[in-house]
Amino acid sequence: MKEQLLKLKIEALNQLKECRDNDDVEKIRIQYLGKKGELTLILRLMGSLPKEERPKMGKLANQVRTIIEEEIKSVKEDISAKEQQGRIKTEVIDVTIPGRIPKIGRRHPLLQVKEELEDVFMRMGYDVINGPEIETVSNNFDDLNAPYDHPSRDRSDTFYISDDLVLRTHTSPVEIRVMKEGKLPIRMVSTGRTFRPDDVDDTHSPMFHQMECLVVDKGVTLANLKYSIDQFIRELFGSKMKTRFRPHNFPFTEPSAEVDVSCPVCMGKGCPACQGTGWSLELLGCGMTHPNVLRNCGIDPEIYSGYAFGMGIDRVAMVKYGIPNIRLLFENDARFLKQF
Repeated sequence: MKEQLLKLKIEALNQLKECRDNDDVEKIRIQYLGKKGELTLILRLMGSLPKEERPKMGKLANQVRTIIEEEIKSVKEDISAKEQQGRIKTEVIDVTIPGRIPKIGRRHPLLQVKEELEDVFMRMGYDVINGPEIETVSNNFDDLNAPYDHPSRDRSDTFYISDDLVLRTHTSPVEIRVMKEGKLPIRMVSTGRTFRPDDVDDTHSPMFHQMECLVVDKGVTLANLKYSIDQFIRELFGSKMKTRFRPHNFPFTEPSAEVDVSCPVCMGKGCPACQGTGWSLELLGCGMTHPNVLRNCGIDPEIYSGYAFGMGIDRVAMVKYGIPNIRLLFENDARFLKQF
C-alpha cells in the first residue's frame, strides 16, 4: 500500500503540472481526491492491513492528500495569475472617455421644511416631541374638548380603526400625552403625518403633515402667543412677512384665531397670485389652551395657562416655494423634485 500511495502522489503531481486551466485541475481533483477517487479506493483497503501498520499507512495517506491539495491550490493560483496577466495585455481602457456622472438625489421639500421648522423652534427654546400615528379616541377627541356631536368625529371625516382607535386627524394628541405626564412648564412642538378622508384637490390630501406647538406655564397670555407666531413667521419667511389674525372657533382653544401671512410673491402689495388681496392662504390656527383641556390632563387652569397653534407643513411648503398644487408633493415626479 505504501508503494501505491507514493505512486499515486507522483502521478497526481505530474498531471497537475500539465494543467492549462481550472477545468483540468478540477478533473484531476475528482480523479484522485473525489468520493470515488483513486486515493479513496486505496484507503478502503486499509481494513485488510495488520493492526500495527494501519496507523503508519493512515498517516502516509493524509500526507499524500495534503500534498496533492496544496499543489492543486498552487496550480489554481498560477493559472489565475496568468489569466489576469493575459487580460491586462489584451484589455484596453480608454481613459479619455468622459465618466458617467452619478445622479444625486435631493431632499424632499416637505422634509426640508419639516426640519427647518423644527430648527426654528429649537432655537426659540422648544422641545421636539414625537407621537404615534394610531391614536386613542380619548387623546384625539375627548381630552381635546371635542364634543360627541362635533363633525370631525364622524366616520366620514376620520379614519376609524376600531371604536376606540383612529388614525390621528392632527398632531394635537401629542400635546395631550405630554400634558398628562405632569412635567411643567411645557414648551414643545410635534411634527408628523396626519390623516383625514378628504377628497384630493389642489390644496387637500387624505394624508398630510402637521406641526403642533404648545406652551403651558404660569402667566401665559394671548400677547405671548401673538409674539411667538410673529417671530416664527419672520424666522421662516423673512423679516418683511406680515401676519393677520382672524377670529375663529376651535374646541381645544379659547379664544381662537386663524393666521394669514402676506403674499410671498408681492409681499402684501397685491398681485394676481393673491387675487389682489396682498395675503396668501391661511397658514395656521391658534388660540389659548381651553381650560377644559388643561383639566382633562390634570392641570389646574386657575394656576396655569397656555397657548397652542398648529399648521400644515404641506401648506407651509406651498407658501414658501410657491407650489400651486399639493399633488406635486406626493407624485414623486423627478422633474419637480429636482428644483429643490
